[in-house]
Amino acid sequence: MQKFLYTFSIHSLRFAFLLASLFNSKARLFVAGRRNYFSKLKSAFAGNKTKLVWVHCASLGEFEQGRPIIESLKTKFPDVRILLTFFSPSGYEVRKNYPLADHVFYLPWDTSAQARKFLEITKPSLAIFIKYEFWYYYSLHLKKAGVPIISASCILRQDQIFFKSYGHLFRQILKNFSYFFTQDQETKNLLSSIGITKSKVAGDTRFDRVMEIIESGEEIPQAKKFKNDQKVFVIGSCWPEDMEALAPFINESNSSLKFIIAPHEISESFLREIENSLQVKSARFSQQKENIENYPVLIIDNIGMLSQLYRYGEFAFVGGAFGKGLHNILEAACYGVPIFFGNKNYDKYKEANDLIMRGGAFDVSGYAELKAKYELMITRPENFLLACEVTRSYVEENLGATRKIVEYCETFLA
Repeated sequence: MQKFLYTFSIHSLRFAFLLASLFNSKARLFVAGRRNYFSKLKSAFAGNKTKLVWVHCASLGEFEQGRPIIESLKTKFPDVRILLTFFSPSGYEVRKNYPLADHVFYLPWDTSAQARKFLEITKPSLAIFIKYEFWYYYSLHLKKAGVPIISASCILRQDQIFFKSYGHLFRQILKNFSYFFTQDQETKNLLSSIGITKSKVAGDTRFDRVMEIIESGEEIPQAKKFKNDQKVFVIGSCWPEDMEALAPFINESNSSLKFIIAPHEISESFLREIENSLQVKSARFSQQKENIENYPVLIIDNIGMLSQLYRYGEFAFVGGAFGKGLHNILEAACYGVPIFFGNKNYDKYKEANDLIMRGGAFDVSGYAELKAKYELMITRPENFLLACEVTRSYVEENLGATRKIVEYCETFLA
């Protein structure tokens, strides 16, 4: 009965996307990407006889967790081919030309027929599913074919269906996997509670990825000149809701503190909105002002620079948590600075909760609380030093997940 309901839900979801594609651009990409799918797949894999590693990610965020694994595997096994699949257009459309993947495709729907056909064409030697990608028929047919399945950077919660009395089918999906590399001990314990013991706490591969980006980054002369050996508060990936708390804080603190603002969306309307909310003079990065060191606020009007900007700060604010969800705080944590963010939507991010508990990050309800918690850093230097040490050590102790996963993969690829 559960199999029937699962299959019915997959077909229902498929039909819903077909309807949505008539008026929604993302759904249209989702449907178009699966059109004439298997003829394209057969053409891509015709005559392939080399070992293949299949890496599956739901979307772009999961790709960033899978990326260090792919890069490490390619370094160790340059002749092994990589098949990268995505469920979502937001992952596929951005990374369809990723150079280290030999093949990039959407994931076909998880029906028994499509899963079997997909595997018959691709013939993977190893499958790596990132974070919380669990599909019944793919895992079933991989297991039947004797193909090892690894769950990388896996994280689970007690309230998920796997651990409910009615979750038998979903527990079976987990039991089809060969090995789990979990982000935390809680996930390992949850797996153990349903009889799955082939697991190891490896951590989150995102730490390795972020550290790699930072270590390979170059100096940004304009930002260095702007800093001018003064204290800087870096504001990353901010939204209008974040600026409601930040603007009065900036206006009040500009005499003792400089600010670098990197908006999440670089639209002219939002850039002007930021400028209009400030009572102090600001410069856009693209203006390349000769006397930039005399400005209290530098607004970043480009994309791709944020991970390098945190190096110029003594404090960081990461946006998104007043709205849809907190953005990446690991980039800031790598530089060992206290991190602030909104208090409405960060609970599902493990690193945010961990750093709050340890005293390295601080959720704030608005301007008043941001000001109060910042002043605790200034008036009590021991608080500032503790926060810096916490964020720095948190990153250091979580490095190495990629190495652990790839070492396990070597068994099947050597």
